[in-house]
Amino acid sequence: MHITILNGSPRKGGNTEIMVDALKKGAEESGHQVEKINLAGKKITGCLGCQYCFSHEGVCVQKDDMAAILEVLDQTDLLVFASPIYWFDITGQLKCVIDRMYARGKAGYHFHKSMLMLDSAAEGVYQAALAQYQSIAAYLRWEDKGVITISGMTDKGSMKDSPRLKDVYEMGRAL
Repeated sequence: MHITILNGSPRKGGNTEIMVDALKKGAEESGHQVEKINLAGKKITGCLGCQYCFSHEGVCVQKDDMAAILEVLDQTDLLVFASPIYWFDITGQLKCVIDRMYARGKAGYHFHKSMLMLDSAAEGVYQAALAQYQSIAAYLRWEDKGVITISGMTDKGSMKDSPRLKDVYEMGRAL
């Protein structure tokens, strides 16, 4: 299975990337091909809603880094969204990618399975991100392969000491 992980954290080597790497390691050990895409530093602007993509076989009118991500998604069997929580929701970097996935809205997606991984400093801040993910998955009839939320990530690198990191690794192995 080809798994693509969209890492929405703007921080290289931060808690979300540590979590992503644990899932990746577990999945690769189970024989899956895993591609991690760090969205930080990529030039991806918001969707224009122009629907150019609907009349051009899913090709977006905007010429930025999203084109390469869409090509990867065309080969993906399981899509994993990963993000720290900023102001009670996913990061802007990940939200732009989700919005731009609209380019495949008419043509459809190769994959039908998804996962969500979130981390935060505080507890009880996941409702908006969970609602968005669950709504997208339900609307597109994606099979939810799991959701994990890990709070207590107060400092960069806190994830390394979290006992829940083993759960993330085991989720990857179980795929």
